[in-house]
Amino acid sequence: MKPVLDLVTKLGPARLAAMAAVTMTLIGFFAFVILRVSKPDMGVLFADLSMSDSSAVIRDLDARGIKYETKGDAGQTILAPRADLPRLRMDLAGKGLPSAAGVGYEIFDKGDAFSSTNFVQNVNHLRALEGELSRSIRAIGRVQAARVHLVIPERRLFERDRETPSAAIVLKLMGDLDPSQVRAIRHLAASAVEGLKPERVSIVDERGRLLADGARGAESETGAGMEEKQVGIERRLRAQIEEIVAGIVGAGRARIQVSAELDLNRIESRSESFDPESRVVRSTQTRSENSLTGGAEGAVSVGNELPGANQPGQAPAQKDSTNKNEETTNYEISRVTKTEVAEGGRVKRLSVAVVVDGAYVPGPDGKPVYQPRPAAEVDRIAALVRSAIGFDKARGDQVEVVNLRFAETPAPAEFAEPSLVQSLLAPSKEEVMRIVELGVLTMLTLIVLMAVVRPLLKKVLASEPIQIALLSEGAGALAAGGEALMAPPDNPTARLVDFAQLNGKVQAETVQRVVDMVRASPSETVEVLRNWIHEN
Repeated sequence: MKPVLDLVTKLGPARLAAMAAVTMTLIGFFAFVILRVSKPDMGVLFADLSMSDSSAVIRDLDARGIKYETKGDAGQTILAPRADLPRLRMDLAGKGLPSAAGVGYEIFDKGDAFSSTNFVQNVNHLRALEGELSRSIRAIGRVQAARVHLVIPERRLFERDRETPSAAIVLKLMGDLDPSQVRAIRHLAASAVEGLKPERVSIVDERGRLLADGARGAESETGAGMEEKQVGIERRLRAQIEEIVAGIVGAGRARIQVSAELDLNRIESRSESFDPESRVVRSTQTRSENSLTGGAEGAVSVGNELPGANQPGQAPAQKDSTNKNEETTNYEISRVTKTEVAEGGRVKRLSVAVVVDGAYVPGPDGKPVYQPRPAAEVDRIAALVRSAIGFDKARGDQVEVVNLRFAETPAPAEFAEPSLVQSLLAPSKEEVMRIVELGVLTMLTLIVLMAVVRPLLKKVLASEPIQIALLSEGAGALAAGGEALMAPPDNPTARLVDFAQLNGKVQAETVQRVVDMVRASPSETVEVLRNWIHEN
């Protein structure tokens, strides 16, 4: 410990404090470099999360033991190691996270119903209704997120005409929705809101495409229904034809296109016909009259009142009798009244185009050779296609079956993992930023080593190698003339005598250097001499 204590004493408190400060700075710097290099590259796992979703995701990450970081006042943004982002997102999506639950009817569980005003209650009810609709719409396949905006007019007293409610729905989709799914969403929203009609619901996706127009009303609904019906007819006929043709020429060896022209007119006809041969007695009426007419006897007239009008012995006049019978029969002629209503969407004409590939037979060299199909086989395929679609020549249907050679489809390129050279030649943005960061840290480390550590080590360790080299160089001179070295350096006569004695043995320069070294470090010189004395 003596050399260490001597070194500490020689350096002094100021140098020791400076060395300690430099040492702590270097330790902190290298610790920062090591931590920064070993720290995993973090990326955004989820952003704009609600409090419930953020806490659920953090609990899952804690259970997995995965390092993460949060940003924002409420932890809306969660960062995780960039290499684990795809796997974490898939695993959390399988667990329904983030759920983006929104606000539902549970909003009424948190407020005070007695202190809330009627306006606040109405606003909360509207928010709850929109949140519940959003949850229901997200349950539909391919719908990743949904936002619902309801416009419900306020009820007023003594109001005769009331405006109908309307709704706007924004969807974030994973793919495309079928027309039937769009209509299902409209009817779902209309059924949940009082007075809301399906044609008053507008639907827009995240790319700004209008899936349902709520301003056109029932007309757009009718047009969309006709278009959907046409697409359904074409798809059904194509599937039927493909099933038949594929069984003959093989799967993937036929291309089929069906075009259905629909009659969109709605026709209503009424007709009334009578059958004169078909008579039915509807009613019969019979009437009989009997009348009896007598002479002038007993009749009051002017002639009877005259004198001599009644002569005795005159015979009375003869009486008249009348009988009358009437019979009326009413017949009802048979009448037929017919009312026919033909709705729009009837098939007006069908056009079918079928292209079949030929056959491939082994050639002389063993390779497959194309061979066209016989005309009789093509005609049989055309007859089967006509039967499958319900061909009607009077309607103007057309069916064309053609045999042509298909173009050879190149084999799909296999995905190969990029090699190390390719990865280095085409790095990603994250890799470039990582390389730049490592380069900056490496440069800072080299600067610290060259500007701080290297001069410090040279200053601390430079004295001992120089002293040891000088002692080794003058070892022979010390052994030959030890007494002369111990003479007082201020006596010129003694120095001359010493030089004379050492003439031819040691150079004067070497002796002078050894003397200077002894003057500068007497304690080290004594220690060297002591070691030489104790040696054999």
